Amino acid sequence: MLKRQYEMDMTRGPLLPQVLRFTVPLILSGMLQLLYNAADVVVVGRFASAQALAAVSSTGSMISLITNVFMGLSLGASVLVAQAYGSGDHKDIHDSVHTSITMALVCGVIVTILGLFVTRPLLQWMKTPDDVIELSSIYVKIYFGGSVFNMLYNFGAAVMRAVGDTRRPMYYLMLSGAFNVVLNLIFVIVFHMGVVGVALATVASQVMSSLLVVISLMRSHTAIRLDLRKLRINPKKVLPQIRIGLPAGIQSATFAISNMILQSAVNTFGSIGMAGNGAAGNIEGFVYVATNSFYTACLTFTSQNVGAKKADRLGRIMITCALCEITAGLTLGLAMLVLGRPLLGIYSPDPEVIAMGMQRFYATAAPYFLLGLSEVFVGGLRGMGNSFGPMMISIAGICVLRLLWVYFIFPINPSIFLLYISYPISWGATALAQGIYYLIVRQKKVVQMKTA
Repeated sequence: MLKRQYEMDMTRGPLLPQVLRFTVPLILSGMLQLLYNAADVVVVGRFASAQALAAVSSTGSMISLITNVFMGLSLGASVLVAQAYGSGDHKDIHDSVHTSITMALVCGVIVTILGLFVTRPLLQWMKTPDDVIELSSIYVKIYFGGSVFNMLYNFGAAVMRAVGDTRRPMYYLMLSGAFNVVLNLIFVIVFHMGVVGVALATVASQVMSSLLVVISLMRSHTAIRLDLRKLRINPKKVLPQIRIGLPAGIQSATFAISNMILQSAVNTFGSIGMAGNGAAGNIEGFVYVATNSFYTACLTFTSQNVGAKKADRLGRIMITCALCEITAGLTLGLAMLVLGRPLLGIYSPDPEVIAMGMQRFYATAAPYFLLGLSEVFVGGLRGMGNSFGPMMISIAGICVLRLLWVYFIFPINPSIFLLYISYPISWGATALAQGIYYLIVRQKKVVQMKTA
């Protein structure tokens, strides 16, 4: 079957140019998405109120808790499509694609229902202040109303990235993100709709991006072509997808729970602390998407080479992705620390909000690469089909450790800086454990591939 210019065979050729070709559009996509999400925060921070800023910026961990379990299944879809692509099995690719898109629709409906019912109780559990909780509840419920489109985009983009296509998802985000910014300005500044306007603009942009991805798959001339008449769940594909993707989703959801507990501790510092943390978290997200892109690269390259039975490339893929991640993480982390104050000033001119945000940067900026490094190891493990082990390591190393910190260390001297120190400590411990586990699993996988 004719290969299109957007696809990439990752089973041959020099790795560094291929990894960069794959990750640069992915990094730009993530940063564009965050830039457009940041526009939500900037617009309400500048043209609404501090309470509106806190409402929009402090709900990310709660949204992640509900969506990430299901979003993890898109990772399982990506691994299956990439392995089938590496082996050249077009029927296997076809079945995986149609199962994945069907699962996206099912997951979207479930997330919408869950989100509508649990939003208020979760906000109360997070100790959201009385002057913020109503706005937060409205924002989150509208956001979850568009979950079907959010899932469609992410599952569809996962399929495209599995065959090396990271450029078209980037183009679609550029268009939908620009649309989001325009609607933000109209709804908030012109019509004074506050958080409601920001939420509606976000959903509208998700509708656009999901339609662009679905249309692209429908018009494809390769094995990833989508035929809406053939949408169904294939048990032979959905079970491996769940086996790989569900642990990833549970891990992400557990992270969200630990972040929610940290957020509840931040909430005790009032709306100023929430606003500073939210603004810093938004900026930090730009570094995260850059480092996390090498996780996706490691996962996809490993998956294709496992499918092609190229055992000799697995170690080189890990080394290449890890070195790229460390370089990107250190460079961007230090830049975030140096430019922290003017960057925070974009979100809010309030010096108290800026000071609160800098406390987070002092703790997390320089060691931020450790988080990305641990995830690169996880990408290699999941590309080999091992998802449960890295989930358990991450839950123990990041979630449990943070919870112990919040409940036993933080109360000794309840400063916001001491709270933030839990981040780099948990990242370092997890990266070390994931690295050791990766070496063990890879050795076994190489033996298995060579004797198969």
